[in-house]
Amino acid sequence: MTLTDLRYLIALARERHFGRAAEKCHVSQPTLSVAIKKIEEELGVQLFERSATEVKITATGRRIVSQAEKVLLEAAQIPEIASAGRDPLAGPLRLGVIFTIGPYLLPRLIPRVHRLAPRMPLIIQENYTARLAEALKRGELDVVILSLPFAEPGIVAQPVYDEPFRVLMPAAHPWHGQERIDPDMLAEEQLLLLGAGNCFRDQVLEVCPHCRNVSGLQRTLEGSSLETIRHMVATGLGVTVLPSSAADELPAQNPLVAVRPFAAPEPSRRVALAWRVTYPRSGAIDVLRTAILESALPGVRPIGRVTTVETAEAP
Repeated sequence: MTLTDLRYLIALARERHFGRAAEKCHVSQPTLSVAIKKIEEELGVQLFERSATEVKITATGRRIVSQAEKVLLEAAQIPEIASAGRDPLAGPLRLGVIFTIGPYLLPRLIPRVHRLAPRMPLIIQENYTARLAEALKRGELDVVILSLPFAEPGIVAQPVYDEPFRVLMPAAHPWHGQERIDPDMLAEEQLLLLGAGNCFRDQVLEVCPHCRNVSGLQRTLEGSSLETIRHMVATGLGVTVLPSSAADELPAQNPLVAVRPFAAPEPSRRVALAWRVTYPRSGAIDVLRTAILESALPGVRPIGRVTTVETAEAP
């Protein structure tokens, strides 16, 4: 049994289809089928139930696939450890970012990372927290930027900054004369939210518990992204809650909207870096943290000091 065989096994377990699994592995379907049969014969146990319409993994197969994922993850650490021994700031860093952080942080972050580590390009994936967590555990990502709380076995989560929430409203809204907005006032308005499954939506509903009422939710509208919601507010459709990085600079760019802070205690989210305990390139994590704090997002409060990182020289 080889590492390649294990990759075939994992691909079939995920795709539940020989053709799609073979495509994922960039091999022919007969090649993958022979490899799976060879593994089953070697182990003396059936891993998959095959029918004309579907492929199901057996209970034993599920346990073996889980172990295979661990084996591949550990094997992938070998070149990473060697690379870190040579230079932790050389080679790509696979970075995951949640949707409500990426568009506002990345334009500031990327040039700072490039200045600090010019030989460390970023391979970036934006996604939901749950999907980024799975990719991190499988070794498909090196580090992710997300909002706490977040707890996964074998994963380190290090807070980086706190970010307050803001109320975004049409410029002609009656609240324009208010210096600060009480969260309970949101239940009285047409509240624009992200769709279900987004952690920022859940955080907004925690800010305004009354908005969880059926009558309140019936008066909400959903958007696919914070950018879409910002545009809807500008048309006068309603109000929304945004992180300060997405809100504070808007009035200067768009005279159709206004931004107000919340009344104390000001609601906020805590943003963190998360990576596997076994990830060997600690220097790359340090550079990323420094670059995030140097990005000075509007309204955020850093947790800890900015660490001085010596700028790497390009060859």
